[in-house]
Amino acid sequence: MERYQRKRRSRRLAWSRALPPAVVVVAVVVDLAWPPFNTFPLLATVSLIAAPMYPLPWTITSGAVACLTGWLLSFRESGEVLSRANVIGFTTLLTLTVVAAFLNRMFAREREQLRTSRQVAEAVQRAMLPTVPERARGLAMATRYQAAQEEALIGGDLYAVHDTPHGLRLVIGDVRGKGTKSVSMVNTLLGVFHAAALQLPDLPSVVQAAEIQVQDLKSREEEMPFEDFVTAVFVEILPDRSAFRMANRGHPTPLLVHDGRVTALEPKEPSLPLGLGDLAGPVVPVDRYDLPPGATLVLFTDGIIEARDRTGAFFDPVPPLTCPLPPDPGAVLDAMLAALFRHTDELGDDAAALAVTRLPDEETGAETSAPVRPEPGSRV
Repeated sequence: MERYQRKRRSRRLAWSRALPPAVVVVAVVVDLAWPPFNTFPLLATVSLIAAPMYPLPWTITSGAVACLTGWLLSFRESGEVLSRANVIGFTTLLTLTVVAAFLNRMFAREREQLRTSRQVAEAVQRAMLPTVPERARGLAMATRYQAAQEEALIGGDLYAVHDTPHGLRLVIGDVRGKGTKSVSMVNTLLGVFHAAALQLPDLPSVVQAAEIQVQDLKSREEEMPFEDFVTAVFVEILPDRSAFRMANRGHPTPLLVHDGRVTALEPKEPSLPLGLGDLAGPVVPVDRYDLPPGATLVLFTDGIIEARDRTGAFFDPVPPLTCPLPPDPGAVLDAMLAALFRHTDELGDDAAALAVTRLPDEETGAETSAPVRPEPGSRV
């Protein structure tokens, strides 16, 4: 994700940095075309515009260029080297250049502090997330994570994958809120999922174990209000890789990508997020889906689908995935994220994505089975 954002930022920065010289050019054109017009107020903005975008030497240089331009234009009109208008205008431009240099240092310190805070928050978040294997049981996996640009707090996105005797089990989730409370919730969920995925025989039991732990944490944490919750998707890919079971607890709908088609895996029966399950009873709805060879299951948090463009439109991950893509989870996620960062300038919330691809049978030595169009199965 980071390389897409660097490209967007570099393009925006290139356009922004062209503004101060453009103002100087406009001032010269206006002065030549309309001599009575006083261009000193226009030139006075040059160093102030440069202050938040340029390094300190270039900010001072832009102010010096504005001063020299203003003096030359004034000298052309009056023919005097030190006319009263020259002195007043030059002094004003020089003063504003000094102010711009001071502001430039303030902006630089604030940017560095914010950048450091974001880096620390993202490093802590990544350290909490377990390492996902690239391959297991004839399945390839890939993950992506990006902290929000607008926040410096630790987010609550999480994912985990465990190879168990019952099949490959996965979870992706998003804790409501940020900061220390979300850290406690993420650690709790990752811990209980690790233990439950290895020990419990069925997916509903794993979900119930997570629900119990979230409820217990909420009851013990005084600062955690009742309305705190965790949206999550739990997946269990069968040992023969032919199908998977999925329990969606109020999370964004996962997608199944295969042969240029994208299927939204809407649950047949909606469920409340973790932490609110006591309002809905003990039954855990679980849906079953086929997983044909070469198909990729894509799971993500709401930071992706809630990203907006300049018109306020939300990002739709389906169109960029509705094209021929290789059976490679990393390529699938990269295609989605490239479209995401073409859609939006920056993320307003943390974004995490997890993709799992059933490798073609010839790559795993397994028997080739006929591709089956993914269809929701019966509820468990």
